Amino acid sequence: MKGAVISLGSTSSQMVADSMKKYFDEVDMIQLRSIEVRLGKESGIFYEGKHLANYDCIYVKGSFRFANLLRSISALLEGKTPYLPLPANSFTTVHNKLLTHLALEQQNIPMPRTYITSTIEEAKTLLKRVNYPIVMKFPEGTQGKGVMFADSQSSASSLLDALGALNQPFIIQEFIDTNGEDIRALVVGDKVIAAMKRVAVKGEKRANVHAGGEPKAILLGHETSKMAVKVAKALDADVCGVDILESPRGPLVIEANISPGLQGLQSVSTINIADEIAKYFARRTEEILQGTQKKKAAEVMQEIGLDKSASQKVISQLTFRGDRIILPVIANKIAQFHDDKEFSLTLRKGKIEIEEAN
Repeated sequence: MKGAVISLGSTSSQMVADSMKKYFDEVDMIQLRSIEVRLGKESGIFYEGKHLANYDCIYVKGSFRFANLLRSISALLEGKTPYLPLPANSFTTVHNKLLTHLALEQQNIPMPRTYITSTIEEAKTLLKRVNYPIVMKFPEGTQGKGVMFADSQSSASSLLDALGALNQPFIIQEFIDTNGEDIRALVVGDKVIAAMKRVAVKGEKRANVHAGGEPKAILLGHETSKMAVKVAKALDADVCGVDILESPRGPLVIEANISPGLQGLQSVSTINIADEIAKYFARRTEEILQGTQKKKAAEVMQEIGLDKSASQKVISQLTFRGDRIILPVIANKIAQFHDDKEFSLTLRKGKIEIEEAN
């Protein structure tokens, strides 16, 4: 199997690529900045001026600033690369907080109360009704960037004026006081493989490790783990960092990240996180390749007339073991007999008919 990681070359990406080398025959690290997507007559993905090679598994990841390129790469790879841990639609959804919240809302996943308005004037009207403090977010951004806090209507109104000058869309969200703590759960496939509690530095509300937050080991409860997996499924991501607040109303999801950093989580984890990710990639790739081979074999059988829905005549020599007759393997592939059934045999010289008994 051949695998590749397309990324900006972060430490986390390199960790995963190195671990993949244990499970794939060949693994390439591909720099996202050196990729060009061409549409139209010369449609395709080009790396350093040449057509991107074919791979069985490609892990595409990168900053929200490259969201359009990431979506384009994944969209062109779909249908050609057997396994993509992050399909194109996951980049569309997760790199926009508004679309993320809408996707989670559709799956009834608990979140802080979130508000979206059409104009600055409507937002200022809303500010008269909400409880403070509040959080104001740009739809795009990771690692806590683009997140602002307002502890009063006047400070929120001032932030709105600034946002209006920037002509930027924004989201208003209730602030959940957790003493500067949140939880990052890393979902791979259908389970949480590692989790940590992040504690913000003094004077900072954001607990992100990139904002100076201190990671601490934590064991997630069953319900919280189940919620994190549900988030990843809603976002169609096989690798997803899910950020959760422990509130009086129970766990609330505040954000998701499909390009999660691994260093902070690895520093408090007892497992090799990159290795777990690589093993999952290899297992899924192998399952898909085997499924494709079976499908092709079935298509070949149908093409040569071995349609399971109709009677087939197969000419073959029989194998004898004393008085026993060993049927050729293809006979049972077509008949699909099982040893828990009883059979009716009609016998005469030179002919045997076998049927499942009613």
